[in-house]
Amino acid sequence: MRQIVLDTETTGLNPRTGDRIIEVGCVEILNRKLTGNNFHRYINPERDSDEAALAVHGLTTEFLSDKPKFHEIAEELRAYVQGAEVIIHNAPFDLGFLNAEFQRIGLPPFTEHCSGVIDTLVQAKELHPGKRNSLDALCDRYEISNAHRKLHGALLDSELLADVYLAMTRGQNSLTMDVAVEASAGGALLDAGPLGEIFVLPASAAELAAHEEVLAGLDKNVKGTCVWRNYSPQQQDSVA
Repeated sequence: MRQIVLDTETTGLNPRTGDRIIEVGCVEILNRKLTGNNFHRYINPERDSDEAALAVHGLTTEFLSDKPKFHEIAEELRAYVQGAEVIIHNAPFDLGFLNAEFQRIGLPPFTEHCSGVIDTLVQAKELHPGKRNSLDALCDRYEISNAHRKLHGALLDSELLADVYLAMTRGQNSLTMDVAVEASAGGALLDAGPLGEIFVLPASAAELAAHEEVLAGLDKNVKGTCVWRNYSPQQQDSVA
């Protein structure tokens, strides 16, 4: 499977009010392996960046003045993502700008050139509800170093997001309990064989006595019988 991790930098927040893309960065993943076949372009937006946006990416009008305009790189970008699954963090933002740029030069929407879009922000919220799920937060959570990230950059952020995505989805490429181990010599994959015998260790007499003491304390607190006494070992087994 070919996947493209993509990020953009822009002059502001809203393509409908004239904001434009100033940088596109893409990282290729083929069968869950980074290939190094990346795509990176700076773009002359033919306008200044908002002060808030400039503080985020640091790409000045002067720096971008001699860069190609979007219509000059559009075909190259379209060919690069053609048929691939595109991975974006907070996809509606980037797709809004990409679709607007494609529409401006008379091309079908960006999303029609790729096979589908994965939004890693949506994935992260499902995996980590109620927690911060920015790219920086995910790098911290999955122990991916972003110490070199002083300003936002489309290619740098795509490289970080590629590592985050692979870490966040590790183990999802197989729905079975089969295990493969890498041989120490030659890197060949070997079948680890069936899982080992599962040992069940019953509670000791001392542990049962301690458990009974806890239940008695709960009975005292509720001035009756605590709910845990309603579950016999047989009932617990049937639930499990």
